[in-house]
Amino acid sequence: MKEIIIISGKGGTGKTSVTGAFSSLISNAVLADADVDAPDLFLLLNPSNQKVHSFSGGKAAEIDKSLCSECGKCKEVCRFNAITSDLSVNPLACEGCGVCVWNCPSDAINFNDRINGEWYQSSSKQGLPFIHAQLEPGEENSGKLVSLVRNEAKKVCEDKDFSLILTDGPPGTGCPVIASLGGADIALVVTEPTLSAIHDMKRVLELVKHFGVYPLVVINKYDLNYDLSGKIFNFCQENGIKIAGKIPYHTDILSAQKEGKSIIEYGNKQLIDIYKSIWDSVLKSLNYSN
Repeated sequence: MKEIIIISGKGGTGKTSVTGAFSSLISNAVLADADVDAPDLFLLLNPSNQKVHSFSGGKAAEIDKSLCSECGKCKEVCRFNAITSDLSVNPLACEGCGVCVWNCPSDAINFNDRINGEWYQSSSKQGLPFIHAQLEPGEENSGKLVSLVRNEAKKVCEDKDFSLILTDGPPGTGCPVIASLGGADIALVVTEPTLSAIHDMKRVLELVKHFGVYPLVVINKYDLNYDLSGKIFNFCQENGIKIAGKIPYHTDILSAQKEGKSIIEYGNKQLIDIYKSIWDSVLKSLNYSN
C-alpha cells in the first residue's frame, strides 16, 4: 500500500485542483481529504455519503447540580473562566482540561466526550471510496481528525485490496500537516510563483524532510512570473528535489471548478496532457520513495 499526499505551504496554491485532476486519472484507489478544517475536495468529487460518524477529540465538563455543594472550588481552579457565577459550565469557554473534575470535593462534575465534528465514508462520482471529514468551526484537535481520516482510508484500502491512497492534505506547516505526513510515501508540494508561496514551500519541504517522506514539487501558474518560477526551479535543483511538472495559468481551470468538475472532466486537451504528465512523474517516483 502506497500513499501520495498533496500539500502546500500556504492555502490557495491549487493543491485540491491537482488532487481532483489526479482522482479522474486513477482506479482501484482510495481518496481522502485530510484538510479537515476547510475541506473542499468534495466539491469536485460530488460524493454520495454512505456513512456519517461523529468525531470526539476531547472532553467537556458538566456540573450535576443535584450533587453540587456550591463550594466554588471549580470556579477557583478554572484558569479559562469557564465556570459561570451560578456554577454552570460555559461550553464555549471550557477547554476540557479536567482540573475542575479532579478538584471537585463532591464528585459533582461529569467529564463527557465532546463532539468536535464528523467524518464520512463516501463514494466519489467515479465510484472510488472517499474518506473525508469536517471539524466544527472553532474546534481543536484537527490533528487527531486528520489521523483518523488517514487510518480509515488505510482500512478501506486493505478491505478493497487496493494499493494506493491519494490524499488531499491540509495547507501550512502546523499540527494537521504533521499528522498527515507520517508514514506517507510521497509528498507532492504544490506552489506558485509568489514570494509568500516560495517562503512557505521551503518551510513545508523542511517538514517533509524531517519525516523522511519523498518530496516532489509542482509549480502552478508558473507563467505568471517566470523569474520567481526560475527561483523555485533553482532551489529544487540545488536541494535535490524533483519538479514533477509545471501548470500554466488558464481560465478553464476556474471554469471547471465552477461546474464542479476536475480539469480532466472539463476536457481541455492541452491541460489534460499536462496533468497526465505530472501524474506519470509522480507514479514513477513511487519506485524511489522508499
